[in-house]
Amino acid sequence: MSRIFLALLLLMFVTKKSLNGQLEEWCIADEQTPDNELQVALDWACGRGAADCSKIQKDQSCYYPNTVRDHSSYAFNSYFQRYKRKGGSCFFNNAAMVTQVDPSHNSCHYEYLP
Repeated sequence: MSRIFLALLLLMFVTKKSLNGQLEEWCIADEQTPDNELQVALDWACGRGAADCSKIQKDQSCYYPNTVRDHSSYAFNSYFQRYKRKGGSCFFNNAAMVTQVDPSHNSCHYEYLP
């Protein structure tokens, strides 16, 4: 009985819903994508993609860990949240994926917009 309760409780946290009943989703770098491909997508997201990359700059809340993968995840999510309702996607030339687990960590908060 307690195992079922714990499983249901875990499921509630993993599949968190927003106020409007939709599942919350974030866009992150795919673990299988090589760093050089992530860098190209990161450069696009922070440039022409107009993602807000200010928090992954040195001395900002999402600079650490200072890896291409972590910075890409933050930038990809920024773009995705801003443009998902306007036709934007979490594709980035197959370098990214959607997750329902909030990737925020320590002082680094990943934005979610319903």
